[in-house]
Amino acid sequence: MKYAYVGCRTTRERNARGKGLKVFKISDETGEWKEIQCLETEPNPSYQCLDLEEKNLYSVHGDITKVSSYRILEDGKLEHMNTIDIGGKNPVFITPDRTNQYVVVAALQGGAVYVIRRNEDGTLGEIVHTTHLEGKKEGEISFAHQCIWDQKKEFLFVVTQARLQGYGQVKVYHFDPEKGTLTETDTYRSREYDEPRHVSIHPNNRYVYLINEKGNKMTYLQFDDVNGKLTAMQNLPSLPATYTGEGQASASLLDREGKILIGSNRIHESIVVYRIDQNTGYMTELGYYSSLGLTPRFITFDPEYRHFYMANEDSDTIVEMKLDSETGLMTYTGNIIPTESPVCITFHGEVAE
Repeated sequence: MKYAYVGCRTTRERNARGKGLKVFKISDETGEWKEIQCLETEPNPSYQCLDLEEKNLYSVHGDITKVSSYRILEDGKLEHMNTIDIGGKNPVFITPDRTNQYVVVAALQGGAVYVIRRNEDGTLGEIVHTTHLEGKKEGEISFAHQCIWDQKKEFLFVVTQARLQGYGQVKVYHFDPEKGTLTETDTYRSREYDEPRHVSIHPNNRYVYLINEKGNKMTYLQFDDVNGKLTAMQNLPSLPATYTGEGQASASLLDREGKILIGSNRIHESIVVYRIDQNTGYMTELGYYSSLGLTPRFITFDPEYRHFYMANEDSDTIVEMKLDSETGLMTYTGNIIPTESPVCITFHGEVAE
């Protein structure tokens, strides 16, 4: 049996309709999603992750300064364990380290990355390390939008936006699991006003793909996973050449083998698909697909890569598709799951073959 945990926005300030962290049970036979729980905790239980043993779920609470832990019960439902205040406003990304001793959180308006110890019972403990992301002037910050590991989980990529006072960049840090500390190894600076948002990392650990929110483009960078260094190689648009309107690119996602790269576009309400040359890492644009909704903030595959999902935040839907990784063609399955203001999906449990 498989379960999906859906984070959402809940506050009026976000024009949100979400009611809480939702749990869906997914049928092995039909693929139908059935809501079995809506857990109300702190506002905006948005981005989330599992620990490496998949016993606990962790969620950040957007627009405030809190992070929560939950126990996953035998029936897939969640039990709230504890909530801590990290001090940094608007945490937007969370991920466990390779030892499962910590979770790492990026706070956007906090301008920082926090390493938080996991207690033996899965609750959140103390903050053991904080990396502040400086801005252009004293007292200013760069806005951390993502903290994600390389494939070996030795280096952490931190993607930041400038928002006039900081830097649009990808910083690379080496992680010391003994101390829980981060040491910078490199910085890639984007073009002015591109506003980098998210990266995805190829299975070979050498190709990195950065989507730029305001630049509306995908950037390919080569990664030296011995020394933790990035080299920019290519830019391609994330919007069609014949589209002249506004756009806000949001997510970067690779398929299981790194053959196909997908980016999502808000305002244009679409996804873009690229083929990746496995020898060079260069991208070739294949085409665009409608999100069938508004504001595809989040995209993901299920654990077996059988289905692709778009979370349409402002039309209250999750749209299911299938990808043919050989041809790069995507098809809609017809399965559209209604849920309020979805911004993250995390899967748990066995998948039927």
